[in-house]
Amino acid sequence: MKVSVLGYGTVGFGVCSMLEKAPGLELVSVLVRPGKADKPFKVTSIDEIVNDPEVEAVVEVMGGVEPAYSYVSAALAAGKHAVTSNKALVAAHGPELAKLAKEKGVGFLFSAACGGAVPFLHNLALAVESDRILSLGGILNGTTNFMLDSMQRSGMDYADALKEAQALGYAEADPTADVSGLDALRKIMLACAVAYDKLPCEGFSLEGIESVTAADVAHFQSKGLVLRLVVRGGESEDGKLYAFVQPVLLSASSPEASVLKNFNMAKYRGENAGDIVLIGQGAGRYPTASAVVRDLSDIVHGRREMMKPDCVRVAADNSVCECRYYVRLPADLADALPFAEKELDGALCRGVTEALAVTDMHARVKALRAGGAAVFFAAMEE
Repeated sequence: MKVSVLGYGTVGFGVCSMLEKAPGLELVSVLVRPGKADKPFKVTSIDEIVNDPEVEAVVEVMGGVEPAYSYVSAALAAGKHAVTSNKALVAAHGPELAKLAKEKGVGFLFSAACGGAVPFLHNLALAVESDRILSLGGILNGTTNFMLDSMQRSGMDYADALKEAQALGYAEADPTADVSGLDALRKIMLACAVAYDKLPCEGFSLEGIESVTAADVAHFQSKGLVLRLVVRGGESEDGKLYAFVQPVLLSASSPEASVLKNFNMAKYRGENAGDIVLIGQGAGRYPTASAVVRDLSDIVHGRREMMKPDCVRVAADNSVCECRYYVRLPADLADALPFAEKELDGALCRGVTEALAVTDMHARVKALRAGGAAVFFAAMEE
């Protein structure tokens, strides 16, 4: 199968390098920015690729929603298969692209958009053919996992952990999507679409790691706990979809606590298969490129669909999930939450709440922060 790659950055270069050795696949051209076409195989117009009858598939690794959406749509409309590593694109326009691919009889796969080399969506798409998926989740952002691991095992504060992540290329110059939890949220959106034919598009509960301090780390480590940023998704018994991201405190013996540095842990539970856990590199040039090439190989072997063309957009309902929460907030707000236990530490109060719905807890903290309070909270894994 002859392939064109849209984008020649970190992942695009990796895909092109792997295509040189991938059996059954051949690189035809690469779309680059104007002025960058310094080799015969580089082109600067999407029309050259869309109108090239030799090109059978396109790989989109540009990032962002536009012009990626327009380019992938044009390729699909021209009867070319499409593979993407772009989670923002699939979260925004996945159903439309899946429907167009179905109409044109071509493939649209995106396993590289979630988990890098970890075959989470790949395995999930296979699992739903014979099993009912009960829940999804895990550690799906390598940047935040690296930062939290550095804070807890190396004693760094938040700012230094972020600087190190940026220096190593794990975090962007603007790390907002990672540290806020948005990147992880987009990944669970895609997982829900694959598992349930429902793409959550609103009603999210989202908490990142920006509020954790070195003092918080010292306190919960003294109690034998480990912090990870965890994403959860699933379908309740009455068919309501939930999808949320929040810090979680776990015992040091938990599987998640063993996920170090920039690694990911993706999990799903099948009604028949039980718990399936996948661990590996969640980002990077060649880990992500390997997932792209895996999708291309799947298309060669006849697998064309990862998101159903009738996938519907729904609102998440996180009121169906409850947690107890570890909280640090100003001492004068010690009565602002329903604590089951609490202790005062100078101007601060630390404690554990009674069980609260995820939506309720996130809303309460949002209100406290709106009033100027500095609050850190994390769910207790029990």
